[in-house]
Amino acid sequence: MTNVTPFRNVKHASMLWASPDRAEEIAALHAKLFDPAWDTAAIQTLLEHPAATSLVAVAGSQKKSVIAFVLGQLAADEAEILSIGVSPDWQRVGLATGLLEGLTRAARRGGAKRIFLEVAEDNAAGIALYRKLGFVEAGRRKRYYERPGGARADALTLVLNFDSAEA
Repeated sequence: MTNVTPFRNVKHASMLWASPDRAEEIAALHAKLFDPAWDTAAIQTLLEHPAATSLVAVAGSQKKSVIAFVLGQLAADEAEILSIGVSPDWQRVGLATGLLEGLTRAARRGGAKRIFLEVAEDNAAGIALYRKLGFVEAGRRKRYYERPGGARADALTLVLNFDSAEA
């Protein structure tokens, strides 16, 4: 018998504001996706901060399970995406796009004129997604991300400037 992941449809997910009570679930998903992972306390502290602008996508029984997240913050007229992740079973169905668009709308409403993020130069899927949404390269941090075996990858700083006419 073949192990087949059931088809996931973004229509079966709901996007909600990420509250501190979701920190443990977000941390568990973060740990599946990133090394090193952020722990529950760090995520809870972030979500409790007044500048936090974060969303989760939920699905499952009564739509309670966190299947994706985007963690961001707003400061003055700039916003920053700190982390984004989608459960492997839910990747490539549009959740990341939806979360990024939601966070972008919230940042604009909060007075941001631009939104920044960093992505590893070897994350082709992430870079393609960000470019599709209008992000452009604004800088580079040499050897920022550590890889297994001691290798390092540059971090690209990307920015999405908001056209004031669209606000």
